[in-house]
Amino acid sequence: MVMAATDIESLIRTGLPGATVTITDLAGDGNHYAAHVVAAEFVGKPRIAQHKLVYAALGGRMGEELHALQLTTAVPT
Repeated sequence: MVMAATDIESLIRTGLPGATVTITDLAGDGNHYAAHVVAAEFVGKPRIAQHKLVYAALGGRMGEELHALQLTTAVPT
């Protein structure tokens, strides 16, 4: 099962309102994506906590509908 990049972006933006989200399809197959997420919610949190917030926003789809996600996170500058 594949997941559209727009769906991934929408889920992240819903879970982290105000986030800047950039999704890249790495293989052109709808299964392997990279996501760069910048969100104020990340301020003061270690990288693992930032990633957990993104995974929570995806609502358990990681490993199911979403096969692979190369994730980078950052705080706003």
